[in-house]
Amino acid sequence: MTDGQDQDQGQGQGQGRRRAVSRRGLLGAGLGAVVVGVAGAGAARAEGAVGGQVRAVSAPRRGHAFLAAAMDAYPDHGRVRLAQSYADQAGLFSTAFTYDNALAILAHLAARTADGRARAKALGDALLYAQEHDPAYDDGRLRQAYNVGPYTFYDGSLQPDGFVRADGSANVGTQFGFTGTAVGDMAWAGIALSALAGRTGERRFLAGAVRIGEWIERNGRTDEPLGGYKFGVDGADQKLPFTSTEHNTDLVCLFGRLGWLTGDGVWLERRARARAFLSRVWDAEGGFFYTGTNDGVTVNKSPIPADTQTWTYLALDSRAHARSLDWAARELAVLDHAERRNSTVPAGQSYEGVTFSSAGLLANEDAPIADGQPKPDRNGVWFEGTAHLALALRERHGRGDEARARRLLDSIERAQELLGSGQTVGGRALPERSGVVSASSPLDTGFGFGYYPYRHLGATAWYLMAAVRANPLRV
Repeated sequence: MTDGQDQDQGQGQGQGRRRAVSRRGLLGAGLGAVVVGVAGAGAARAEGAVGGQVRAVSAPRRGHAFLAAAMDAYPDHGRVRLAQSYADQAGLFSTAFTYDNALAILAHLAARTADGRARAKALGDALLYAQEHDPAYDDGRLRQAYNVGPYTFYDGSLQPDGFVRADGSANVGTQFGFTGTAVGDMAWAGIALSALAGRTGERRFLAGAVRIGEWIERNGRTDEPLGGYKFGVDGADQKLPFTSTEHNTDLVCLFGRLGWLTGDGVWLERRARARAFLSRVWDAEGGFFYTGTNDGVTVNKSPIPADTQTWTYLALDSRAHARSLDWAARELAVLDHAERRNSTVPAGQSYEGVTFSSAGLLANEDAPIADGQPKPDRNGVWFEGTAHLALALRERHGRGDEARARRLLDSIERAQELLGSGQTVGGRALPERSGVVSASSPLDTGFGFGYYPYRHLGATAWYLMAAVRANPLRV
């Protein structure tokens, strides 16, 4: 990536080749009409009968069933485990992205149930295990992704282990090149561990979060003119030159929480440094945040992503920057339906929300997103971003915000209901109508990767937090 945007887990299309797939862990007014006759947000759907009475399972409960299935997909491969990020059909096998699992922890905690708490703690302990059993480093880092179950790779080679390899090391996702350490991924893991520390009072989670914060300080801090914290390192431990708005937004939360939990004022100085970077990439005239910088000197002006608008509001809660939500809801709004060119939405269905970035609206619909992948739909809905926009609107709670948020949640719940049927995790059928696909149709992010209609841990976790108004970026 050359834009300062966080690496995101892209979704392979089952292509038989070895290549690094990148992710962002490396978006209102004028939204269109929805399909009539489909139940709205929060509505319960019939799920069978018990004792002659219809038993209904709500959309959030089915979302949590997906998180559980993704976590329990490989029962014969150890109790220390992370959750698989995407349905098998995405072609990434048992890949578990650090960012997605951090979100799953936060969504489990937001449920405030005994099972959710237990699952959050188990995932948190798995992150700590990865931190303490890296195959090459003992400095507190986490990798972009891990394997959590066995599979045969496209070249015929066998990956036989679960999350814990036979030698006791964490099973880093080397087959796809997911070996780097991005500040954003680390920050989200630290946010999740700090949330566990605050909820449980168990010191090991805070110790892990502090190790993450110290790694970021050592490896990310920069004295370049725009300041802030840089991107992280690649798989060869070489520092990357970009500085990401998204990453520094994450750090406003992480460093703030560490200051609160430890009582050490050094974290507040570091938080102020990350926040100062955000002020330098704010466009006051347009009312939005740019994506970051490649060189620490010049602000990147394009593409403009959605998460730098939504996450900044969730982290800063700043009236001076609240217009960023209106910008995202207006400028990145999409409506996907079967009549759209390259849409994969079934006939009679329609989904509204936002796309990943301004570049997605200009994607070349005559060419595939990447070699061997499908052509993009400019109006493909990015459900993960649609969920955090809905949450941010609910947090802002201005005139009309709740109604707009409810429409976005309606769209996400219809997607969980109707898209991604027949998909599996670890070869096992998913619970019926559980889990939100990452996109309504193939979409081009503008950052060198795409999203596709596969059920996704991250999209589902963001939906679940939006449904209960749980802001993961609040200190």
